[in-house]
Amino acid sequence: MNNDTFISKIAKEQNMADNQIQAVASLLSEGATIPFISRYRKEATGSLDEVAVKAIRDRLNQLNELEERKETIFKSLEKHGHMTDDLREKVLAAESMAVLEDIYLPYKPKRRTKAIIAKEKGLEPLALMIFEQKGVNPVKEAESFIDHEKGVESVEDALAGARDIIAEIINENDKARSWLRNLFFTKAVIKSRVASGMEEKGAKFSDYFDLEEPVAGVPSHRMLAMRRGESEDFLYLDILPDEEEATAMLENLFVSGEGDDSAQVKLAVKDCYKRLLSRSMETETRLHAKEKADTEAIKVFADNLRQLLLAPPLGANRVMGIDPGFRTGCKLVCLDQQGKLLHYDTVYPHMSEKKTLAEAEKIKSLCEKFDIEVIAIGNGTAGRETEAFIKAVPFSKPVQIIMVNESGASIYSASETAREEFPDHDLTVRGAVSIGRRLMDPLAELVKIDPKSIGVGQYQHDVDQNALRQTLDDVVMSCVNGVGVHLNRASAKLLTYVSGLNAGIAKNIVAYREENGPFMSKQQLTKVPRLGPKAFEQSAGFLRILDGENPLDASAVHPESYYIVDAMAKDLETTVVDIIKKPDIRHQIDITKYVTDSVGIPTLNDILDELAKPGRDPREKFEVFAFADGIEKIEDLKPGMKLPGVVTNITAFGAFVDIGVHQDGLVHISQMADKFVKSPADIVKVQQKVMVSVLNVDLARNRISLTMKSQAEKSGAAVDNPSLKKAKNHNPEPKSKKNLSSGNVPFNNPLAEALIKSGLK
Repeated sequence: MNNDTFISKIAKEQNMADNQIQAVASLLSEGATIPFISRYRKEATGSLDEVAVKAIRDRLNQLNELEERKETIFKSLEKHGHMTDDLREKVLAAESMAVLEDIYLPYKPKRRTKAIIAKEKGLEPLALMIFEQKGVNPVKEAESFIDHEKGVESVEDALAGARDIIAEIINENDKARSWLRNLFFTKAVIKSRVASGMEEKGAKFSDYFDLEEPVAGVPSHRMLAMRRGESEDFLYLDILPDEEEATAMLENLFVSGEGDDSAQVKLAVKDCYKRLLSRSMETETRLHAKEKADTEAIKVFADNLRQLLLAPPLGANRVMGIDPGFRTGCKLVCLDQQGKLLHYDTVYPHMSEKKTLAEAEKIKSLCEKFDIEVIAIGNGTAGRETEAFIKAVPFSKPVQIIMVNESGASIYSASETAREEFPDHDLTVRGAVSIGRRLMDPLAELVKIDPKSIGVGQYQHDVDQNALRQTLDDVVMSCVNGVGVHLNRASAKLLTYVSGLNAGIAKNIVAYREENGPFMSKQQLTKVPRLGPKAFEQSAGFLRILDGENPLDASAVHPESYYIVDAMAKDLETTVVDIIKKPDIRHQIDITKYVTDSVGIPTLNDILDELAKPGRDPREKFEVFAFADGIEKIEDLKPGMKLPGVVTNITAFGAFVDIGVHQDGLVHISQMADKFVKSPADIVKVQQKVMVSVLNVDLARNRISLTMKSQAEKSGAAVDNPSLKKAKNHNPEPKSKKNLSSGNVPFNNPLAEALIKSGLK
């Protein structure tokens, strides 16, 4: 199959024009990335978005893999003398790996099977005679094949060997395999049962100790859970259709008479199904079901990751990041508005009343010294207790106090990326920096962490790792380039995900920046070692330079199109700056005047949009969130409580919500709304603020069941709740118990009590 055939095939499958597929294929072959193609080559592709471009890329890869397998099979057929014109045509016409392997199976080099042994005994002529079913007497014919030297001792030995040969013929018949494969895929039932003696050890899989359901409809999470249970030896799995229906299908294909020879064929059919076909088809069905489950799980993971990466950033603020701890203390760092580390320290607020007072004074002093505006507290161990302590500190001016999801921060702190950023600091300092920076810009910080360590996946270690890696890389690259990257602030890791750049070039950019000072224009990038014309073309549009020499460098207008904006300014007898700042001037632009063979209306509309809001951040505006006061551990929960929470993960069966007790609660899909919910993703998003009610608390298993019913009717929008909208935590100077207990700090907080007693101000 040549490339033109690929193009036509994909165009038909995707309902697109051939020239669209051809354009994408050509751009991909030249090294163009998906974000670049969808953003800056709209005229060539007919404005295909990232989803469409990715689908074309993936299908091209599939077809290329199929083509490579065909070439391998051709070589094998030629080598072993099996090639015929008819066989060649069948191989060329195969449109899937399954069909291709069915065609190749009879000619595939194989181990010594029962059929091969029977052939070595000279029983193939008998088998073919019986298989023709022309009314021969099998017993009489078998007598002439008795050969003691070859190990054929009796008529039954001869007939058994003949049936083995017939069974292999049936097993290798491509029509039989195709029909049976369809039966397995559509009608097979998966049966899960507990392994002997594993009832107690495998209690976490108790839902699958005796389960039976159609494999075609089993949800992704159940399939992956059962497979994990099987791999850990807690469960036995079988995937089979009705045996009578399967054998009847095969008999209809191969049994053509009522005589004794047909009776032998019928016996061979049953043997073939039980010994050969049912096993291979079950294996294929398992793989098919696994691929389907993987696809669904990877999609859930990708959607969650995208939402997490695009979570609203707090923006440029002076932040104190705190990684909480009890015995080892709380590691804190002070960061400037660009996330630069200014100071690090350790405080021990949970040791004693005397220590608490001293550490409160230290926190207050550091906030004044570094003009801290926001305190970011990790939500791990001691997180809520540390939050309560910080809220009780009598700051001299308002300071926002925000809990931050710290999933993956410890992974980052021990990574090569962290060691390169902070070679002179230990893991604890790096972790606190990550927490503080994650609040300022989640995307810039989270790209430094392996997505599988962020905690938004579903059975991520059980799915195809190559497919998962490709999909997650696509998501990260899409998010990074969709938001844009500030060239003079970005880390080398973040730059790695910019279209056209790699780890080496990213490090060179940072090194050039450190040696020569901030970039003043995008053209300076051409001076960076190894950053050639192709890399510049791919990356320049996604990079931003604030307050640079050219105002367009702060926008997503590609440098290749700067001449168009210059022409617009010249035609209107104004400047580019005025076009950007003055809407009345922009409204005078007639974009049709600037259409050329290579620049069309889509690109010109994009340019006008950018001129209206240069370098705009597509992420939503940040909203301060606070957990319920006094609810800090699972033991504090009671059924019926209504609490604010943050969605941390979405699965096929529901959503996990952090309500501030160190253990996320589950809102099952049946509890997400008062209406039928097809997918949890239709109701909530990762990092969305919601109100939930406690249904049940299982202390023994550390499980929390929550509900959003009567609160989620409005298309999954976060509930309008005052506790979700606290813009500032003013932390007024405590003057009395009454004053303090009525604020953000509960009266039963011993840290607050100590501060009240001391009169610390």
